[in-house]
Amino acid sequence: MTEITKDMKIGDILDTSVELAPYFLQMGMHCLGCPASRSETVAQACMVHGVNPDELVEKLNAALKENA
Repeated sequence: MTEITKDMKIGDILDTSVELAPYFLQMGMHCLGCPASRSETVAQACMVHGVNPDELVEKLNAALKENA
């Protein structure tokens, strides 16, 4: 995976980078395995959970770089 954007589906992100799951759990998204949450985009999930999507995307991409 090259770079995460807020338009990407959470399931696609986790399928390629499962180590990013804690970032979604920290924002209160505890149902990562259910089909509905996996098909949400990062922006949609952030809207529901009151999280700034740009900040989350920045954290996710920083974590990807650290693990590369």
